Amino acid sequence: MRAAVVPEPGADFELVERELPDPGPDEVRIAVAACGVCHGDGTVKEGRNPAVEFPRVPGHEIVGRVDAVGSDVAEWEAGDRVGVGWHGGHCFTCEDCRRGNFLQCDDAEVTGLSRDGGYAEYTLARREALAAVPASLDGADAAPLLCAGLTTFNALRHADADVGDLVAVLGVGGLGHLGVQYARAAGFETVAISRGPGKEAAAREFGADHYVDSEAEDPAAALADLGGADLVLSTVPASDPVAAVVDGLDTNGDVVAVGIPEEPVPVDVLELVDPRRGVRGWSSGHARDSQDALEFSALRDVTPEVETFDLADADAAYEAMRDGDVRFRAVIEP
Repeated sequence: MRAAVVPEPGADFELVERELPDPGPDEVRIAVAACGVCHGDGTVKEGRNPAVEFPRVPGHEIVGRVDAVGSDVAEWEAGDRVGVGWHGGHCFTCEDCRRGNFLQCDDAEVTGLSRDGGYAEYTLARREALAAVPASLDGADAAPLLCAGLTTFNALRHADADVGDLVAVLGVGGLGHLGVQYARAAGFETVAISRGPGKEAAAREFGADHYVDSEAEDPAAALADLGGADLVLSTVPASDPVAAVVDGLDTNGDVVAVGIPEEPVPVDVLELVDPRRGVRGWSSGHARDSQDALEFSALRDVTPEVETFDLADADAAYEAMRDGDVRFRAVIEP
């Protein structure tokens, strides 16, 4: 099999040939049809986590078919169409696992980080990390739903917002263009916030009822003019835009961050206290959450916009994602 490997932190990808891996007793082998390229892959590519062992195959938005199953696996069989996201498995026995918080497992596996991921023709996955992929979803469309889709979908459905509430999505990029679609499909009055007028047409096509150009107007004032946001889903990896929307929240409104800024977010606590506002975060989800996101996407026709790349072009795919040159997700098709 071919695999695109990061041989050491900061190095270019190397396209190598490896022996086909045999699944362990609790694993399946997947013939990869598509794998999304995500900012999270930079944790491996740029060597941001000292715990990562190299060489490593990145990729945590994997769609394919089960090719072989381990001796203890009964719930999956060869031919099943499956997906694997960031969450690569859990121990079942720690306190968080016993409470069902599998993503917070003390010994959680991370696809493409603690184990090889989907920049390859085949990969191994633990049985509890698999989600069934609806037949109606194209592989290249389904792959980004296992991270960008899952994260925005899961954050919205667990937020304290009701049908008809004003929900803003900060950033119309890889995550945000899906967040806008999910917010509209869930019945929220949806606002898209982005810099400049360039993404307004796309945001409205994705379902935004309102568009705020944060370069032309104060986004907090714009939200206040609409009655105040019950929720702002922040998908941007920058701190100042997050701080700039806090004063546009309604009473009991929240900013929920799924994009991770490199710098701390400078929030004036006075803006939080009287209106009982909050700023909090949300991480992705486990395999059942992934399956929910896929099924909802198929039901409501939520589809990412993707550009596809060959496995041999992994460097080009990664650079296009990193530099924001794709609209809106890069996907490798081995």
